[in-house]
Amino acid sequence: MANASGFVSPPVQSPRLRNLHFSGFYRSGYYPFVRIPTRVFCCRAVESVEKHASGLAPSESRAPRLVSRGCKLVGSGSAVPNLQISNDDLAKFVETSDEWISVRTGIHNRRVLSGKDRLTGLAVEAAKRALQMAQVDADDVDLVLLCTSTPDDLFGSAPQIQSALGCKRNPLAYDITAACSGFVLGLVSAACHIRGGGFQNVLVIGADALSRYVDWTDRGTCILFGDAAGAVLVQACDGSEDGLFGFDLHSDGDGQKHLNAGIKDDEIERVVGTNGSVVGFPPRRSSYSCIQMNGKEVFRFAVRSVPQSIESALAKAGLTGSNLDWLLLHQANQRIIDAVATRLEIPPERVISNLANYGNTSAASIPLALDEAVRSGKVQSGHTIAVAGFGAGLTWGSTIVRWG
Repeated sequence: MANASGFVSPPVQSPRLRNLHFSGFYRSGYYPFVRIPTRVFCCRAVESVEKHASGLAPSESRAPRLVSRGCKLVGSGSAVPNLQISNDDLAKFVETSDEWISVRTGIHNRRVLSGKDRLTGLAVEAAKRALQMAQVDADDVDLVLLCTSTPDDLFGSAPQIQSALGCKRNPLAYDITAACSGFVLGLVSAACHIRGGGFQNVLVIGADALSRYVDWTDRGTCILFGDAAGAVLVQACDGSEDGLFGFDLHSDGDGQKHLNAGIKDDEIERVVGTNGSVVGFPPRRSSYSCIQMNGKEVFRFAVRSVPQSIESALAKAGLTGSNLDWLLLHQANQRIIDAVATRLEIPPERVISNLANYGNTSAASIPLALDEAVRSGKVQSGHTIAVAGFGAGLTWGSTIVRWG
């Protein structure tokens, strides 16, 4: 019988993974299932060939339905604003220097939205490039997932991206808010929609403009963040080509105090007529505060939780670190990236990092780094990658994927 989600996927055919078998979803990830047929079964009451022979009505049928469905990453794209801010530029605003910033973070430059530029525009550009690489027309997109904490519209920006792409069939589009873990959640969500919902082409976009919420006089945070967008097309495939092997996802609301940008009331109250009969009404207009972060606590959280999550995802996929071609982490701080790689015993030459050029771009950092690695020829079809995000919430998670 299949597991609780109804998915059991076939063995992977990659040379590194030829002798391994993978399952579908189980709690927070996939898990290895030994001695299973190379097929996927959904064990709800559904039609099957056997039901006709047994004489059972559709509602009474207990025979499994053959599903055999996987998903794979087939295209990537990215986009960044034109305005580049260097460490030397920041030194004109706050007491800092290129050396001070680069030694502590690994960052030298970041890109920032300016003028009339909008995050939606970056996301659309990244999505178009992903579709072009995948050779998929916008009309064939079934779902658009925008992973962001900084949409251009309070109610979400994914539908505007869908419209700008020219998706004439009006596919579903919605936002996912999970800060720097957002893109990992987007990949897992795409897999769920494909495996369980019959979707064919799902665009997963990570895009953020945290520069809007940075206090540019605070040396502790303004040196870290930049704006960007990245996208990946996740496509349905036969189970034998499945390219998302396992995942591990978590959150801890108690850690919110270490990294947040909470709602605050405007300091100047609006003058509104009232008869005095209702106290506290109308409410004052609210906005979000600048990013507040306890850097030491976030560092401790990341170097402790991220390796554990990756190890858990590997175990659920029936893999070890030796099966990995690349480690791709959220680009938050080079010290965090190095510490996690050391803990997992992954050498520097197998770690993807472009933090120096863009800073921390939140949900965009993973797809941005992936796209650059793919287009440069570093990541090639068939490569296995451990991907992990971590950040505000607190949230963190990882997934093991194969490119192409």
